[in-house]
This record gives sequence, C-alpha cells and structure tokens, in this order.
Amino acid sequence: MILLLALPAVMLAGCDKRSEPQGQEKTAASNSAASGDAKADITLESASGMTAVLSYAHHGSAAPSGSFTGADGRDVTLSDFAGRPLLVNIWATWCAPCKAEMPTIDALAEIEAGNMSVIAVSQDLEGRAPVRAFFEQSGIKNLEPYTDTDNMLLSHYQGISLPTTILYDSGGKEVWRVQGGLEWNDEEVAALLREAD
Repeated sequence: MILLLALPAVMLAGCDKRSEPQGQEKTAASNSAASGDAKADITLESASGMTAVLSYAHHGSAAPSGSFTGADGRDVTLSDFAGRPLLVNIWATWCAPCKAEMPTIDALAEIEAGNMSVIAVSQDLEGRAPVRAFFEQSGIKNLEPYTDTDNMLLSHYQGISLPTTILYDSGGKEVWRVQGGLEWNDEEVAALLREAD
C-alpha cells in the first residue's frame, strides 16, 4: 500500500518544472557521451533551465514485452517496431515537462522517418481522449497517440519519473535512457541517437 501511495510522488518528481525547453547546454561530458566513451550518468540542461539525466545504467537490457494501445485500439508491443532503432517516450498530458518537449519529439519523428521509429506512449489513465486533444491543440502530426492506461511500461521501468525516453537498437536492446525534458530535434541529440546504429 505504501508503494502505491509513493508511486504518484515519484512520477510527479520529474514533472515539477513548467518552462519550455530551448536547447541543451553543450558540455564536455555530454560530448563524450555522444561519442560513446562515457558510461556514467550525464546531466543535460536546456537553455531554459530544464534538466534531464542521460543514463547508460540499463544498456543492453531487453525491451519489455507487455502491450499498450494504438490509436485504432489495437494492441501494440515494442517488438512490433523491431528491425530498426526505436525511441520510446513515456509521458502524460498532466506532466508539464512532458508537454513542453512533445513538439520537439514530434519534429524528431519527422526528421528520423525512415531511420528509426519514434513513439510517445501516454500513461494517462483516461485513455486516448486527453492525448488526442493535446495532440490536436499542440499541432502534433507525426506521432500516433499510443496509450498505456494499465501503466505497463511505467511498471517495467520501475522508479522512473515522467518524462522518460529510452533508445533501443534494432535488436530491441536498450542503448540509453533520458529522464527529464529535452529539445529532441537538436544536434546534440542527433549525435546521441546515432549510438543505436
């Protein structure tokens, strides 16, 4: 029971900033991470002050096998995206940093079309209605409104805060994960994404 009461507090911990991200600070640590040399956690900071943590702690872990729901109501699993790299964003419409970064994830989905799959899976318990409304209001056009009302993904990635974004290679193995909001369509992120190639 205590764990169930603590879960919302843990999830909200990443959702306490309400400023819009405007690009990451370029640091020696993040540049060495982009080349694949660093394996320690690295803090990334946007120009607006939002911060995120890049972690390789789960490098090589297999993607979870549970299902979530597509826009048409069909069951979907991460293995449905096998064969090329996959970027999975775990988010919710009630999470301010999640909403702030979503337009850049949408832009990244367009930039990376053909190279990798980019998906955003909402943890909203109300299902697709709030996700579709947010996508329409924000002009999100390259992402499908995937939903995980059972919080299967959130349960698999125990202890994460929202937003969390995980990069998988084409074999379904984790490369890295980022907890916190970022500008996903900038050059620094492009270098990090190439680590899945």
